[in-house]
Amino acid sequence: MIYIETPRLILRDWKEEDLEPFRKLNLDEEVMRYFPKTYSEEETDAFYKVIKKEFEECKYGLYAVEVKESKEFIGFIGFHRPSFEADFTPCIEIGWRLKRDAWGKGYATEGAKACLKYGFTELNFKEVYSFTAKINKPSEKVMKKIGMQYVKEFDHPKLEPNNKLCKHVLYVIRNTDISR
Repeated sequence: MIYIETPRLILRDWKEEDLEPFRKLNLDEEVMRYFPKTYSEEETDAFYKVIKKEFEECKYGLYAVEVKESKEFIGFIGFHRPSFEADFTPCIEIGWRLKRDAWGKGYATEGAKACLKYGFTELNFKEVYSFTAKINKPSEKVMKKIGMQYVKEFDHPKLEPNNKLCKHVLYVIRNTDISR
């Protein structure tokens, strides 16, 4: 099922044939540099199952993204429920992960803007959060481009305090912030 279409992208349900390029994406050290580690095939397969389960339970999730022109799977953009406790959870998070050769083309921004519009108009979200390691300036730049507002810094509870990725930035956007 196609959930969202933009001028250049299709955000859709996952297909079995997405699994192999998804494994490669999660094994790419450059793609995963702002995560504690790359994912093994088994970890990617488990994450794939989490994504599928979230769609079943919530009717939304991290949408598989393909480029319209080439039909190529390039990663995911969409919504997720964070699995840790913080003063802003439970919440709905927007996130993205795209393969390296899709970077710098505006796909994350284009897809995330469309996701937010869909989330607020079709799913009736009131607010959506996003967060990343403080050193992940590319993702923080996307958060700003899609209209999110900086909230604060926080230490990610699943990371050791001395880990360079522990310090995170938190952003939010509310349905009242979006022009429909």
